Amino acid sequence: MVGALSIVLGCFPIAEARADFKVCNRTGHTVVLAIGLQKRANWVSEGWWRVKPQKCRTLVQGPLKARYYYLLAVHEGVDGYWEGSRPFCVASKNFSVKGRENCRKRGYERIGFFEVDTANDKTWVQNLSD
Repeated sequence: MVGALSIVLGCFPIAEARADFKVCNRTGHTVVLAIGLQKRANWVSEGWWRVKPQKCRTLVQGPLKARYYYLLAVHEGVDGYWEGSRPFCVASKNFSVKGRENCRKRGYERIGFFEVDTANDKTWVQNLSD
């Protein structure tokens, strides 16, 4: 019986766990997100992703390569946001900005993002709550 079971199980590929950086909105309002991270040797900030209440969104696909990521999240249509002390460049429309310096000279706003320490895990879920 064990031999037959191993033959049957051998016919089905084993799914690997997916590694991503995901943000889950645990609030009652839609949030918009921006992320700051290193891509190769450059700092990059990207946004905006819209996440409905009680939903999640993947911002980085695949195994994480850095320990620290930086987030900015804003409640849409109501006051409230999550920010921090790590400055990145942002724009009012969807953006991808290389570099963290001279934001205003380059036509962007400079806003502080909060730090997320993944402890070098290959996957991370960041929950946002009120």
